[in-house]
Amino acid sequence: MPSAESTQASAHPSDPVLPTREDRVAAAGSELIGGPIGRRALLGTSWWTPARVIVLVAIGMFALGLVQKAPCYNGGWFFGASSQYTHACYSDIPHLYNGRGFADGLVPYFDKLPGDMQYLEYPVLTGVFMEVASWLTPGSGSIQHQEQWYWMVNAGMLMVCAAVIAVCVTRTHARRPWDGLLVALAPAFALTATINWDLLAVALTATAMLMWSRGRSLAFGVLLGLATAAKLYPFLLLGPLLVLCWRAGKWRAFGTALGGAVVSWLVVNLPVMLFAFEGWSKFYTFSQDRGVDFGSFWLILAQNSSDPLSTETVNTLATLMMLLSCAGIAALTLSAPRRPRFAQLAFLIVAAFILTNKVYSPQYVLWLVPLAVLARPKWRDFLVWQACEVAYFLGIWMYLAYTTSGDAHKGLPTDGYHWAIGLHLLGTAYLCVMVVRDILLPDRDPVRRAGDDDPSGGVLDGAEDSFVLGPAVRPEQPVAQAVGPQVEWGARRPSGGSL
Repeated sequence: MPSAESTQASAHPSDPVLPTREDRVAAAGSELIGGPIGRRALLGTSWWTPARVIVLVAIGMFALGLVQKAPCYNGGWFFGASSQYTHACYSDIPHLYNGRGFADGLVPYFDKLPGDMQYLEYPVLTGVFMEVASWLTPGSGSIQHQEQWYWMVNAGMLMVCAAVIAVCVTRTHARRPWDGLLVALAPAFALTATINWDLLAVALTATAMLMWSRGRSLAFGVLLGLATAAKLYPFLLLGPLLVLCWRAGKWRAFGTALGGAVVSWLVVNLPVMLFAFEGWSKFYTFSQDRGVDFGSFWLILAQNSSDPLSTETVNTLATLMMLLSCAGIAALTLSAPRRPRFAQLAFLIVAAFILTNKVYSPQYVLWLVPLAVLARPKWRDFLVWQACEVAYFLGIWMYLAYTTSGDAHKGLPTDGYHWAIGLHLLGTAYLCVMVVRDILLPDRDPVRRAGDDDPSGGVLDGAEDSFVLGPAVRPEQPVAQAVGPQVEWGARRPSGGSL
C-alpha cells in the first residue's frame, strides 16, 4: 500500500486536496478527532465548510492567546517590571496607551509627545488603528483600568484581523482549503498576536495575496499599498513579483499592481506628510537610527565583541546582505527549471529581511506564518519552525526577566538568550532551505505534486515563460494514476522539451 506521503486524495484535478491523505503528520494528528477522512466522506455538503471551521479554530486559538496574557492583565503590566516577563505575557499595547499620548487625547503625528520620543514611531495606518482603538476605550476610571480596556479593544480588533488572515489563506489555494489550519493552529501566532499591531499589516497582505490569486491585479496593488502604510515589510513582495512577471512576460499585470500600490500608499500617507512631516517621518528616522536590538545575529556579535560595530556600519552591512539576498532570489527565479510559485518567493524575501535585519521582535513571526503556509504546506516542516519560534518567544522574555530582576537573576542569562536567537535563526533558515529545494526540485513541492502549477500566482498560473536563464520546462499537467483503492494525481506527462 502507498504511504500517506505518496497518495493524493483528489479523484479529479478540481477536487480539494485533503492533508490527512497526503501528509503523515496531518494523518497522525487527525487521530485526536477520529482519524483521517474516509473514502466515502461527503465533502462540501455540510454547513461546516473548511473556511468556517478554520475561522472558528483560529478564533479559539486567539482566545487561548488572550488567556495566556491573563497574569499581565491582572497586574503584571502595572505592578513590577519583571513579572510580565516571567509570565511571558508582555504586550506593547497597554504601555503605549499612556506612553504615546492616547490617554491624553493627543493626535498622532501632529501633537508632540513628552520625553525623547517626540512623535509616534509607527506607520500612518497603524497609527490610525491605534487611534480608533483609543476612541473606543472608556476614558473614565484609573489609568490602569483604561489601559486594560485599551488592550481588550485592540484584542477584539486584532481578532478580526486574525479571522481575515485565516479566511484568505484558506481561499488563496482553492484546492487546498485545509492548509488554513496551519495558520489557525500555529502556536507562535496565538502567543504573539496581541504583543503589537502587526496583524493589521498581515491581514492586508493576506487579502492582497488572495486578490492576486484571483487575477485581480489592481485590488492586489491597492491592498499591498495599504499594508505597506501599516508596516514596511509588505512592499518587499513587489520585488519577486517583478521578476516573476518578467519571466512570464506579464508586464501589464505588474504595472497595474505597482500603480495601485503607489496610489493607495500615497492616499494614506500624503495628507500626514503635507501637514505633519516631522511626525510622519519619525517611523523612518527611528528605524534608521535604532541600534542593534533583540533577536538578531547582530546582537550576538555586539554582545560578544569588545568593540561593537556602529549603528551606521550595521545599517550598511544589513542593507548589503539584503540586496545580495534579493539578487540571489532573482537569479533563482530566472534560472529555476520551472517558474517558482509567487508564495514561495514572497516567503523567501520576507524571511531574508528578517534574517538580515538588526532587530527581530517576537511578533515578527506573524509576517511569515501565512506566507510559510502558502509556500510549503507541510505539517512537519511547519511545526519544526514553529517549535523554534516558540522557544525564542520564551527565550526573550526569560532574558528580559533576567536583566530586570536585579540580584535575583530570574530567567535566562545572556549566553542562553544567544542560543534562543540561534534557534530562531536556524528554524527560519531551515524552512527557507526546504522552499528553495522545492523550487529546484518541483516534484518535491507539495502543491505541485498535487497537480497545481501556481494557485497563488493569478495571471502567472500556467503561463508560459518568455525570459529564462537556462533551460525550463512547461507547467506539467496531472495524469490520473491508479494507486490501490484511491486515485493518485501527480504523475507527470513529459513536457516535450525546453522552452
